[in-house]
Amino acid sequence: MHLELRHLRTVRAIHEQGGLARAAEILNITQSALSHQVKALEEQAGVDLFVRRAKPMRLSPAGMRLLRLAEQVLPLVAATEAEFRGVEAGRIGRLHIAMECHACFDWLLPVLDIFRRAWPEVDLDIRQRLAFGALPALARQEVDLVISSDPEDMAGIAYQPLFDYSPTLVVPAGHPLVAKGYADPSDLAGETLITYPMDRARLDVFSQFLTPAGVEPARQRTVELTDVALMLVASGRGVAVMPDWVLRRETANPEIAMLPLTRGGIIRRLYAAVRAEDLAQPYMAHVLRLSRTEPLRMLRGAAA
Repeated sequence: MHLELRHLRTVRAIHEQGGLARAAEILNITQSALSHQVKALEEQAGVDLFVRRAKPMRLSPAGMRLLRLAEQVLPLVAATEAEFRGVEAGRIGRLHIAMECHACFDWLLPVLDIFRRAWPEVDLDIRQRLAFGALPALARQEVDLVISSDPEDMAGIAYQPLFDYSPTLVVPAGHPLVAKGYADPSDLAGETLITYPMDRARLDVFSQFLTPAGVEPARQRTVELTDVALMLVASGRGVAVMPDWVLRRETANPEIAMLPLTRGGIIRRLYAAVRAEDLAQPYMAHVLRLSRTEPLRMLRGAAA
C-alpha cells in the first residue's frame, strides 16, 4: 500500500467534515476527484475505510487506524513546514513557560538550552510562581506554553502530545515490596510518602493511584529537589513516586529499588498546552519538536 500525505489529509478532512462535499471544499478539489481518490485508496488498502450509509459519513475501524496515523504525522509535517517557512521570517518572540510537573526540569532545561541557541532573540523564561494556575495563565496570555499531564477543555487552547511516561515507586533496596515486584495502593498505607510540593491533584501518586482507591499514606513529606528525595529514600526515610525519566539515571544505584504502580504499571502522557493561534509560530514549532525528541534521546543515553 502506497500512502501519501494527501491520503492522510483526505481521511482527516472527511472525518472532521462528515462528508465528501464539505471535505472537498476544505481540500480545494472537486467532489468527484475526492471520490475517485477515496475509491483508489480503498482499492489499495483492500478494505472499506468509510461507512457510507452513516450520516454523517464516518470512518470504519480500518479508517480509524489511518486517522490515528494522520493525527500523528500531519502535525509533525506542519511543524516542519512552519520551521522552514520561518527561516526567512522574523525571529523575535516570547516563550514564557509554566509547568504543572515539578520533575520536568530534568529534561526541559537541556531542551531550552538547545532552543535558546537557535532562537537568541526569543524572550525565554520559566514562570515558577504560576505552576498552580498554569492553564488559566496561558489563557490570560501570562505564559505561552504549559507542560501538563492533565489537559482541560479550554477554548483556544491546543494540547500537543510530547511523550508517555510511567509513574514509578522508589523504595530502599531492602524494602519488603521488592520481593513482590510491584505496589498496590494499600501497600503505601503505612509509608511515609515523599512528594514534590504540589497540589495533590497534580501528583500522579494521588490522582492515579491512591485517591481512586481511597488510600492515604501514613505521612506525607514534601521535598523540593529530586536528589534530596532520592537520598531520603535510600536512607529509609520514606518512599517516593517519580516519573521513569527521572529514574533512568539511577538504574545502577544499589541503595534503591524501582517498582511499577500496580502489576501492569500506569502509563501517563505529557502534553504541551499552547494557544492555538501560536502554533504557527516557527519558534513554537521548534520547541515542541525538541520537547518530543530530546527527552527520549536523553533517556536512551541514560539507559546506555
